[in-house]
Formats: sequence, C-alpha cells, structure tokens
Amino acid sequence: MQEITLDIKPLSVNDAWQGRRYKTDKYEAYQRALLYMLPRIKLPEPPYKVYYEYGFSNKAADYDNPTKQFQDCLSKKYGFDDKEIYAAEIRKVIVKRGKEYIKFRIEHYQDTQ
Repeated sequence: MQEITLDIKPLSVNDAWQGRRYKTDKYEAYQRALLYMLPRIKLPEPPYKVYYEYGFSNKAADYDNPTKQFQDCLSKKYGFDDKEIYAAEIRKVIVKRGKEYIKFRIEHYQDTQ
C-alpha cells in the first residue's frame, strides 16, 4: 500500500481526553477532520503492520503520544478492529510550527517466527 500523508497536527493524549475517558471537544473536532480527510482505501487482509510518522513542531512531544487517537480514527474509517495490528513502526520528525502532519501505511503482517 502507498504511504498517505495528512496535513493535520497530531493530537496528544492530554488534548484528547477529559478526566476518565470523556472525549474533549478538541478530540471530537480532530476525529471529524480525520474522518473527512482520510481517503477511501482497500485494506490488505489482517493481521496488520502499521507505519506511523508524526511531524511535530514541539521537540518535547512524545513520539507515540497521538497513536491511540489516530489509530481509533483509522479503525473507525476503515472498519477494522485495532486488535488486528500485530506490529508497528512509529517515527517522530521535527517540523516548523504550522507544518505538522501525520503519515501512515497499513500493510499485511507476515509473521516470520
């Protein structure tokens, strides 16, 4: 599958949830934006290996902080359960403020063990 780049700032866990598992208004808006932006694609057969690259403007951002929110949006858009993800590669890239992005790829996971 081809890599897909989305021009949207990755949402941190702190900005996604209020208290005990209540989505913030920021998360609701982020989810709506992503569901609109994500292109229609045909997924390979599960299980999956995912590649996520986050373009952060803040060097202090944790590389994996936006993963759960983004992954939940992917599973909602493409109709899969994230328990089908068996492997992941996550990369952090520092960019100028206003140039934040998310890049992802979903592949079939071939267990070689």
